[in-house]
Amino acid sequence: MDIPVRNIDDLRSEISRLKGLEQEQSIALTQRFRSPGAILSSIISIFYTPANADGHKAAGFFDQDIVSLISRVVLPFTLNKTIFRNSGFIVKTLVGLVSQKASNFINEDMVVSLWDKAKSLFKSKTPDETPAHKGIPPLSEAY
Repeated sequence: MDIPVRNIDDLRSEISRLKGLEQEQSIALTQRFRSPGAILSSIISIFYTPANADGHKAAGFFDQDIVSLISRVVLPFTLNKTIFRNSGFIVKTLVGLVSQKASNFINEDMVVSLWDKAKSLFKSKTPDETPAHKGIPPLSEAY
């Protein structure tokens, strides 16, 4: 809510309004962290996110599958130990943050589909796919 300040009186009224808003917010914060139960609920809200107004529940930290949880640890560790081995602290921190975001895209379904694609590349042909069954007679019958 940007109110144009045209003179000193407008400036003083805006300053008093902002000070009142600051006091309201500080009271709300102190009430939020007043009791141990309130502090505990704040910590739990990091790991568990309740359903929003639409009824959709956001995925919390522990609502992920095991592959996603492992990739959140293994991916930054692997990148920092291999590719970014001689990098500085800032680069390694940035790699850790980016890889944490990238690990959200790694899940069990993606790993299974990637494994199936790799298996299909190395899969040997079945007997139904041999040339003898596609209309070409075997050598023993041709002669």
